[in-house]
Amino acid sequence: MTVMNYADIKRIDVANGPGVRVSLFVSGCTHHCKECFNPETWDFGYGKLLDEIIQYLKPDYIKGLTLLGGDPMEKVNQEALIPLLEKVKKEYPDKSIWCYTGYDFENDIKENMLENCEVTKKFMSYIDVLVDGEFKLELKDLNLVFRGSSNQRIIMVKESLESGNIILWKEPER
Repeated sequence: MTVMNYADIKRIDVANGPGVRVSLFVSGCTHHCKECFNPETWDFGYGKLLDEIIQYLKPDYIKGLTLLGGDPMEKVNQEALIPLLEKVKKEYPDKSIWCYTGYDFENDIKENMLENCEVTKKFMSYIDVLVDGEFKLELKDLNLVFRGSSNQRIIMVKESLESGNIILWKEPER
């Protein structure tokens, strides 16, 4: 079993997905985006060992779990997160799982990782929404919802994989 460190757990987070969420900031990232908001998480050994966060998801007002980083899509992080994601989906099937990654959905994940890595297939089967793409300082836009730069997209994973086209998440009407 792969052991993974995490940088932080936010038990009440409204900035990284819709509704109130639990956000897990994993350690380990090879993208090293310029002006990353968590450069300390680039180190795979940074932070604390992943512990049980299932109880944080229990309240009805918690809408789901968000994975950030570092980068949850690094292979070693995927391996370490799968048991947690299995538990979350089993215990809370109606809560969504969002994942932020610096990898591009078509070029990196769909055309490479999903084709060549069984771990990624399993990992992605638990992800409802993926925010893809490296943060790019020159494309930074503070008006964007749930992302930092305009190259990043909020992708409905299952719908996109089933249709073969990118299906973007739409913010619900208020």
